[in-house]
Amino acid sequence: MAEPIELLIQGRAHELTPGFAVRRLLPNMKRRTVGPFIFLDHFGPLDVPPGGDGMEVRPHPHIGLATVTYLFQGGIFHRDSLGHAQAIRPGDVNWMTAGSGIVHSERTEPEMRQHGFRLHGIQTWVALPKAHEETAPRFEHVPAARLPAWHEDKTGLRLIVGTYAGRTAPTTHFSPIFYIAAELPAAGRVGVTAEHAERGVYVSAGTATIGNRPLGVGDLAVLAAKAPIDVVAGSEGARLMLLGGAPLDGPRHIWWNFVSSSKERIERAKADWKEGRFAKVPGDPEFIPLPEGRRPSGNVL
Repeated sequence: MAEPIELLIQGRAHELTPGFAVRRLLPNMKRRTVGPFIFLDHFGPLDVPPGGDGMEVRPHPHIGLATVTYLFQGGIFHRDSLGHAQAIRPGDVNWMTAGSGIVHSERTEPEMRQHGFRLHGIQTWVALPKAHEETAPRFEHVPAARLPAWHEDKTGLRLIVGTYAGRTAPTTHFSPIFYIAAELPAAGRVGVTAEHAERGVYVSAGTATIGNRPLGVGDLAVLAAKAPIDVVAGSEGARLMLLGGAPLDGPRHIWWNFVSSSKERIERAKADWKEGRFAKVPGDPEFIPLPEGRRPSGNVL
């Protein structure tokens, strides 16, 4: 029988802001993308005491991608250069299409910081197809109640973005994609269909097994193509993110928060941010300076 896992990626620690560490799964030297997903960060669980900082990500720019934030615990307050100011809570989705350019910040609300809380979630970036890289920026907040949710036996699933098993999420998407949050009880099982060309399974809590391969928190299993795969939870259950879709329509360059099929476009974005030509975020006057010391924009995905 063919091996169901093509590649196993284990997250590496990365400090997003001082004192706020994340596990970064994508991009990885062995595998840059899974479908259109080019970036996957798992943050927390982080216990923030009363008066603690939580998440304080100052305004910063993006082009050529969409960001997807999904929380298991806690909350984040989003502001962007289009004027949106939106809290996100567990089970909701913040989908931000950067396209030709957007600036946003992600911060902990004062009320949460005052009382203390636990923060736990996933942030991913989705590369836009070449035809949509310069689309007008937009922001969508989709409450959990509007997302397709169902059970397979005792496993609960919620479709965050895209299409899967005859269901479609209301979240905007630009190419074939699926992104699912799955909650498995002890020894629970979920099948991953073969309808999408590229698929991955990420363990955010608990343990699981695919075939004979045990998986723990921080493991991203890139699945072999063209065959349905079963995932079985361990004795304490598991929380999984199922993700993937069609491969990208060509290579991408990535530099800092910029993604594009054109190196020249990234250089223009760098200059625009440095010279202050991006739009400002109403209500949040701070910003993250261009990281001058980073390597040139020749990193191709």
